[in-house]
Amino acid sequence: MFKVYATTPESMGPWDIGAHAARAEAMGFDGLQVPDAIHDGLLLAALALQATRRLRVGTSVLVAFPRSPMTVAVASWDLQRLSGGRFELGLGTQIKQNIEERYSARWVSPVPQLREYVQSLKAIFDSFQHGSRLCFEGEHYRFTRLQPFFNPGPIEHPYIPVFCGAVGPAMTRMVGRVADGMITHPTNTPPEYIREVCLPRLQEGLDRAGRDAQSLRLILGPLVATGVDEGAVAAQWEQQRRLLGFLYSTPAYWPSLDLFGWQERGAQLQALTREGRWQDLSSVVTDEMLEVFVPRGPYEDIANTLRDRYSGLADSITFPMPADPAEDAQAARAIARLRAA
Repeated sequence: MFKVYATTPESMGPWDIGAHAARAEAMGFDGLQVPDAIHDGLLLAALALQATRRLRVGTSVLVAFPRSPMTVAVASWDLQRLSGGRFELGLGTQIKQNIEERYSARWVSPVPQLREYVQSLKAIFDSFQHGSRLCFEGEHYRFTRLQPFFNPGPIEHPYIPVFCGAVGPAMTRMVGRVADGMITHPTNTPPEYIREVCLPRLQEGLDRAGRDAQSLRLILGPLVATGVDEGAVAAQWEQQRRLLGFLYSTPAYWPSLDLFGWQERGAQLQALTREGRWQDLSSVVTDEMLEVFVPRGPYEDIANTLRDRYSGLADSITFPMPADPAEDAQAARAIARLRAA
């Protein structure tokens, strides 16, 4: 049985997210993931939580380094109280160029930096709930002052799960060491990569921290091509080809290419971006690559396809919301089958 999370288009703004979340809840999704790319992820989460009663809502993923852990902690605490315990905080590093040039923030050592970010959040949450003295001192973050006036105080559901997006081995080990769960990126979601790379690295982190594997959740985020019929599936297939071409033009996402022996594809894609030939990226992504990275099938079959690929590897998975609400009933049946798997 999977917990099934709806996805949210990165272009969706605050004016549409409430209706999107309510629709996801009506379709039987367990949760909703909201992005932090074009619009503010915390604002999207707040509006989605306000529009629903049962749905869990998580950021996937909030760009961490441009934001202080204290400001994220305060916002998360408020969202948890607002929703009666339905908020999940997903964090990620983004890439060096974006952190430094888009956000004008510091990119020093991303794995230790995100580890301390998570640890400091947990220290702040503890101070909020228990009124204990705040004292976290690391190499990248230092929090030693929280006057009673600024402490929001205890809430009914103080446990806020902190997930991290991870791709490389060191970041994956870090997740196992300190986080409550991991959200996979579309590029590291093939079952072979999960089995051979992600799970062993997570276990290394768990072992180092003396933690039990049951304390860690894994949310799979595959690119899925589905629809009412084979024509719709084929159209989604080509859309995912274009997206994979864009994603794999970034070297940070190449570890999974290495596993399958496709290192040269990443270099080809990067070269095309340097030449400004963005429209040609999809030509580098072969059907063989799509078969590995993109599970596909119409609504009536896709639950079985996903179950065959991922059963036993994780307890949660994302599933795309139909672009056309007229397809909601068919998609809802696929979601119900996934939840019952």
